[in-house]
Amino acid sequence: MSNNGRTTENGEFGGFEECQAEDSSPVTQKSAKGEGARKRADRNRYPDMQSAARFPIKLPVSVKSRAGASTAETQNISANGVLFQVDSEMPIGSPVDFTISLPANVVGTDADVQIDCRGRVVRSFEEDGRRGVGVVIDEYRFERG
Repeated sequence: MSNNGRTTENGEFGGFEECQAEDSSPVTQKSAKGEGARKRADRNRYPDMQSAARFPIKLPVSVKSRAGASTAETQNISANGVLFQVDSEMPIGSPVDFTISLPANVVGTDADVQIDCRGRVVRSFEEDGRRGVGVVIDEYRFERG
């Protein structure tokens, strides 16, 4: 999991337009059939993503998605991704930029550590009136606050 060179000159992640441009292409009858097969394959791989050990850690998260910017709290974190609760709907497959704050006293540093992440929604559900979102992490970068 690296940032794959997808940062701007100032070290920021590129905008969602970049993700959208990579994923957008004219849909033909052939590619529509291939897309359906790809989506089925993605669903079949999802249990593998859940196989990593999950840690029930509650940390503050700032989230940027097509729905806008908001704050959230992690419910659990694994090597593959994170589950957090949000107020707005995030469709499966949509890109998400988020920053997880690790408190200095927890990580043993003088200042908080921020993990800037880019991922995509792989699970979206509602439970007890709250919306949960599972996001696989595609890219990440550590920053000291």
